[in-house]
Amino acid sequence: MTTATIAGAEVQVNDEGFLTDPTEWTEEIAKQLAENIGIELTDRHWEMIRFIREDYAANGVTPGTRRVQAAGGFTTKEQFTLFPKKPQKKSAYIAGVPKPAGCV
Repeated sequence: MTTATIAGAEVQVNDEGFLTDPTEWTEEIAKQLAENIGIELTDRHWEMIRFIREDYAANGVTPGTRRVQAAGGFTTKEQFTLFPKKPQKKSAYIAGVPKPAGCV
């Protein structure tokens, strides 16, 4: 683990840049992380990010595509539209939770 400065805050990140402590996350950090990967956050992005954070807090596991669709109400197509190419990895990164199992 290393320390990184993101949006003016010192946070612990892993070798891929994911926060290692979800409690260090803030919306300002999320905005900076999104900007780093070329995503402009809309209200719908924020809805998905909040769902992912709430689901992670409740279950201790980052939700995958099926869970985000079934429990969060975001179709697979919409997930790919919001977070192109790797929606689960990108959304987890911005949401400040661990990369989902199975993501490369």
